[in-house]
Amino acid sequence: MGLIARLFKIPYVIHESDVVAGLANRILMKKAKKVAFGMPIPEDLQKSHPNYVWTGIPVGSEFKAVSSAQQNSFKRAFSFNPNQPLVVITGGSQGSENLNEATRAILPELLKFTSVGLVAGRKHYEDMIDLKKYENWEKASLESNFRMWEFNTTMNELMGAADVVVSRAGATTIAEMAALKKATILVPFERLPGGHQQKNAERLKDLNAVAVVSDMAMVADPTKLLDEIRHLIKSPRLRANMANRLHQEARADAARRLAEIILEEAG
Repeated sequence: MGLIARLFKIPYVIHESDVVAGLANRILMKKAKKVAFGMPIPEDLQKSHPNYVWTGIPVGSEFKAVSSAQQNSFKRAFSFNPNQPLVVITGGSQGSENLNEATRAILPELLKFTSVGLVAGRKHYEDMIDLKKYENWEKASLESNFRMWEFNTTMNELMGAADVVVSRAGATTIAEMAALKKATILVPFERLPGGHQQKNAERLKDLNAVAVVSDMAMVADPTKLLDEIRHLIKSPRLRANMANRLHQEARADAARRLAEIILEEAG
């Protein structure tokens, strides 16, 4: 579509979510009227490309910071004990086999000091069904501190309930965590083209806004993820500082700003 726009001299705007642009966007950026970025633009790049603008990444309005009272209310809604910390582990709607298997390996130790919610994903849920043995119910009341879902349609509430979120390092997921103001452990999938998840995670780690466990290190030794989770659960001040720094990356007006840019260029 972008190449057709160039051919017919139709102005176009593109949005790049990740720290490193993908091949298609690198090609299209050269002739775009505006290039909107999800991540902050380095000062030298901004000076040399005045058509570059930092808009942030549009996320649903339901993704917003919650109070302690709201967080406890969400915990109750998902049948977790509000007086216990909660870790939510998610690999996205399809799930992550590596995150799931790491969770399987460390779950008995995790449950000794935190509640755990696992979103196993549509692709991998059946492979993880044995973990349901840790999910004990008595008369519609959760008697254990573990729940697993194939997918959850109210992820903003589930992650809003969490004290720590463990996830992949896709740009939109990061934007949602930033909007929710959550202490986050990113497990970037290094083998994606361009290594964009790795670079997303590295940038935020340099800002002390997230903790990072590499996928390869986790697969080789799942206790590396366990140790990082334990460290954050036992360090409320560190969690708060990380969450505050990540929240500074959020742009609540990203959708409106991007729409304004499109309308400006269309006019």
